Amino acid sequence: MKVTVYDTKAAEVGSEELDDSVFMIEPNVPIMHQAHVRQQANRRLGTHDTKTRSQVRGGGRKPWRQKGTGRARHGSTRSPIWRTGGVVFGPHPRSYTKKMPKKMRHLAIRSALSAKAASDGLVVIQGLGELEPRTRAMRDLLADLPVNERRTLIVIGRDGDWESVYRAAGNLGEVKIIRAGYVNVHDVLTHERLLLTTEAVETIHELWGAN
Repeated sequence: MKVTVYDTKAAEVGSEELDDSVFMIEPNVPIMHQAHVRQQANRRLGTHDTKTRSQVRGGGRKPWRQKGTGRARHGSTRSPIWRTGGVVFGPHPRSYTKKMPKKMRHLAIRSALSAKAASDGLVVIQGLGELEPRTRAMRDLLADLPVNERRTLIVIGRDGDWESVYRAAGNLGEVKIIRAGYVNVHDVLTHERLLLTTEAVETIHELWGAN
């Protein structure tokens, strides 16, 4: 699969050969969904906690006598039916971690990348590290590139100095930057445009390619 390569002026400067085993497979939707759910679940801290009636402070004495008051009988204000009482079946600290085999995780990433390529949401750029570290420079570049969508995921090379790119996109809330080694299903699916640097393409081929 060949795609057009653009420079920092949004001009066509050549083409890039993409690995068909990464960008041209039939997307496995159930696997992508499972990976997405797993990633969201693993982000949860699981620190939520509620007090049971045995943990609520106070309520050691009977609030009023059993009979003769005309009110319902109660033995303790720690009962769950009281406003200040304990919580029944409330959340307690737990782990939401989900496991997924490595081959399935890699298939999910390749499926997400292939789906983005099939929908024409993938753009390759070279020389991005030379971009002027100004918000206006990044905004103008993104506006001139194809697939002019609001949310853009910029994938940069695993190595190298990308400080100017971070500075240029730092104030753009609809733009996210990640290194190629951290490409994940959630970010790829939740951004309309995937902007890959030529260095990132090499890393992706190395990590998830068939060879």
